[in-house]
Amino acid sequence: MVAAGVVLLILLITLFKMNTFVSLIITSFIVALMLRLPVAQLPTLIEKGLGGQFGTIAIVFGFGAMLGKLLSDSGGGYRIAHTLIQKFGRRYIEIAVILTSFIVGLALFFEVGLVVLLPIIYVIANEADMPLAMLGFPMAATLNIMHGFLPPHPAATAVAASLKAPLGQVIILGLIAAIPTIIIAGPVFNHVLRKVYPSIYKKHIVIPALGKVKKFNLKDTPSFGVSVITAVMPVILIALGTIFNYALPKKWAVSQAIQFIGSPDVAMLISLIIAIFTMGIAQGRKMKQVGQSMEKAIKQIAMMMMIIAGSGAFKQVLVSGGVAKYISTMFAHTSMSPLIAAWLITAIIRVSLGSSTVASLTSAGLVGPLMVSSGINPALMVLAIGAGSIFCDHVNDAGFWMVKEFFGLSLKQTFASWTVLTTVISVVGLLAVLAESLFV
Repeated sequence: MVAAGVVLLILLITLFKMNTFVSLIITSFIVALMLRLPVAQLPTLIEKGLGGQFGTIAIVFGFGAMLGKLLSDSGGGYRIAHTLIQKFGRRYIEIAVILTSFIVGLALFFEVGLVVLLPIIYVIANEADMPLAMLGFPMAATLNIMHGFLPPHPAATAVAASLKAPLGQVIILGLIAAIPTIIIAGPVFNHVLRKVYPSIYKKHIVIPALGKVKKFNLKDTPSFGVSVITAVMPVILIALGTIFNYALPKKWAVSQAIQFIGSPDVAMLISLIIAIFTMGIAQGRKMKQVGQSMEKAIKQIAMMMMIIAGSGAFKQVLVSGGVAKYISTMFAHTSMSPLIAAWLITAIIRVSLGSSTVASLTSAGLVGPLMVSSGINPALMVLAIGAGSIFCDHVNDAGFWMVKEFFGLSLKQTFASWTVLTTVISVVGLLAVLAESLFV
């Protein structure tokens, strides 16, 4: 059923040239009928999936796009790009991007990090006369690895709690596993892909979701320090919320206030307000001009947000149809290594449902008894599940469509690059965890 739905979706988009959002909704209804879900409940089910997905991205994506647009229109992104190129040089700019993504990825969710960083990466690529994909793929790979492996990201945190794994161990072992995974899935894979599929690596492409990149005189742009602080303000606020969540008693008023400020929605709102001043008013721009930039930002990402919401409808149909439960029963009794079993179950559910969180939590509930009987370190089990949750990202996940739209790729190119890349991340991540199990 799932495979038939994916094939139908691909045919609607590629063969019949149908709008992606419409294709997702049509596929959702047809798959729901194939799974024999109650016909009368289908509209409500589709609406639930749309609303649930859209509700989780609306504020963060909307405000993130506005912040990125203000940074771009004011020249802040240009200043950051110019300074990084000057300091690292064109030869090492890829390393600078990976290090930046590594730091940002510690606090920001994959989708949020992509929204915040990509406009800057876009400017850097244009200024360095490099293909966007040359910097974009290592950035996205690093963000995805950090999101899948490490707390405070929701899936890793929830699985650690479910398996009673100490968060400190998960973070330390996760960082150790993340480093070789980033190296192989980042620059190594990137250079191989460029040789195998060079048509993806185009220079100076126009991405509708990002808008047209302007040229600036350096003297007319905000300072590097102000531009960087504005760009990473969401990271700073969310990181503070995460740190103080463990450092202070949750009952303290100060702790509750910091948690409020550090929540993604509030952090993005505060960051946007700061950007309105630093990238707008302080640069001599009138509020009307600032408002126009923000309005353009929403127009540019409107269709992409609809597509992502549509993927939520498809995901909801698969969850309600019992796909996750069916897959879980297939591995109720197995003799394979708990780490491999955890990775495999999570990967299968991930491919079927598209949700890394659902896949992770479902797998955690199933492999818990295996972990206890085998004596496997719980932190390693969390990481194996995290690696499986990244496996083979495709059309039923919002991240797939984000990469497609933001990188200006066709459906075929996204499969050949991003889907393969996430598979590499998942497999290499598992191998890194298995290597750690020899010493832990």
